[in-house]
This record gives sequence, C-alpha cells and structure tokens, in this order.
Amino acid sequence: MQIKDFATKYQIQADTIRYYEKENILTPKRRENGYREYNEECEKQLQFIIVLKQLGFTIKEIQQLLQLRDQPISTECNVSTVSLLGEKIISLEENIQFYQKALQVVHKIKDLIDEDKYVRNQGVIEELMLGFFTDTQARRIR
Repeated sequence: MQIKDFATKYQIQADTIRYYEKENILTPKRRENGYREYNEECEKQLQFIIVLKQLGFTIKEIQQLLQLRDQPISTECNVSTVSLLGEKIISLEENIQFYQKALQVVHKIKDLIDEDKYVRNQGVIEELMLGFFTDTQARRIR
C-alpha cells in the first residue's frame, strides 16, 4: 500500500507518516523506484504508535519503548521499560485528577447558570473560574 492509501486508512496526514519515518518509529520498505511500501508490519507499527499517542506518550517516549522492544530480553531492559511505564502511569493519574476536577467545576458552573441564575451567581462563577485557573497554572509549573 502506498502512503496516500495508508494515510487514508488510518485517517492521518501523509506528512504525519513521513514525520514518524523521520523519527524512526515507522520504517516502511522501499521499492526499487523509491516509493514506500506499507505492509502489514507497518500497519501494526502505526496502530501501536496511535495507541501510545492517544495515551499521551511523546515521540521521544515512543522511540524509547520501540528501542527497548527491539532489544534482547534482559533485566536492564525490563527495568527501563517498567520505569518508563511507571512515569507514564503517574502522568496519566495526574491528568485524570485534573479532568475530574475540571468536570466538577463545569458541573458547578452549569448549576449556577441554570434557570437564569447567572446574574445572581456571577461572582461565585468568577471565583470558581479563577480558582481553576490558579490550579491549572500550578499544574503547568510542575
């Protein structure tokens, strides 16, 4: 399959696929004419990349995981993989907490606005928003 069909199948831009190749996380075969050929192995690789991206892994982290995956099984490799995954778990848990708090704030604001109560609750809403803004700024600093 050529890049256009491959990109269409996975609903991503051809430039994104080229970027993944440049970053050595996707390696299609090359035909004699220089065209890329995306086979079943490339599909599995792209599916892996898509899942990791959806989980919040950076390109650098994906590169590390792929390098670890391609190494012979060893204690050192296992420790590195577990460490990288442990860091991602902490990050995901922090994101979950953030979105839970964001959801609570949005629910409160909705309730404060519902049934034409905005004018009466405008100050409370502004305090909620300011508090949430302060929380998000503190989160960015970490």
